Amino acid sequence: MTDVEQRVAAFPVRLAQTRGGRIAYRETGSGEPLVLLHGVGSSSASWVDLMAVAAECLPGRRLIAWDAPGYGDSTHLSQASPLPADYAQALADLLDTLAVDRFDLVGHSLGALIAGAFAAAHASRVRALLLLDPAGGYGASSPEARQKVIDGRLGMLAELGPRGMAEQRGAALLSPRATLSAIELVQWSMARVDLQGYPQAVRMLAAGRLAEDLARFGASKAARSDTGSGDAASAGAPVVVMCGSADTVTPEEGCRKIAAACPGARYLTLPGLGHAGYVEAPVLVAAEIARSLLQMSGMPGR
Repeated sequence: MTDVEQRVAAFPVRLAQTRGGRIAYRETGSGEPLVLLHGVGSSSASWVDLMAVAAECLPGRRLIAWDAPGYGDSTHLSQASPLPADYAQALADLLDTLAVDRFDLVGHSLGALIAGAFAAAHASRVRALLLLDPAGGYGASSPEARQKVIDGRLGMLAELGPRGMAEQRGAALLSPRATLSAIELVQWSMARVDLQGYPQAVRMLAAGRLAEDLARFGASKAARSDTGSGDAASAGAPVVVMCGSADTVTPEEGCRKIAAACPGARYLTLPGLGHAGYVEAPVLVAAEIARSLLQMSGMPGR
């Protein structure tokens, strides 16, 4: 068994039979739930190094990392071109099955689109929303631009296959200073993307509108807040957007704009980290998640 296989095996896959189908997930710890959503070329396995430091960096937390529909052992969605809301419903089904009502939600890259859609539809269940190097989606772009995104992603998959795509693209998700251990985990996960699930997720990326979902979430939280000032919106929403300064996939400029879409959201730079910063520096990112959650703990509406 290789080093990366040992790290992944330390957090074995569990299966939940939900109303919408089977969902695979990994779990560690106990206490307040913290739900982790992976990106388009990834899986629940990408979180294992962060989960390994959770007892130290995120004490009193129950971490739940899912395999989105069409990833790992999770059932595919029935739609050929699903929307973020379809994945959000699958997430709701999983959390209902696990009897998780209110929780803190972390979404990375494409997972941020799902997190935003879930938060917009189920604001009362999301205590705090943390978006790591979020993909904003292309739903507001022209049909031609959206199709170009789909063709580019699926063309690479068709040409290289999952393993070839992982070898060519995996390291680009990290900074030039990333360790071999981090690169191996990213490539291990990407090499196992599903030939049906990945295209569905790419089409969802093309349709996503994260900024609009964040605005809806912020408005819903503001409406539920009682600030005592007569201006609920002034309290802001419990949202933090983080981005690595060396991220070339979803660079800081775009991530700052995503944060600005939600009044009161806070933006944080992760110095020196690439797109998958939580793989590259799990201790640092886990500590920033813990710090952000603590800072938001007293916010109205949380």
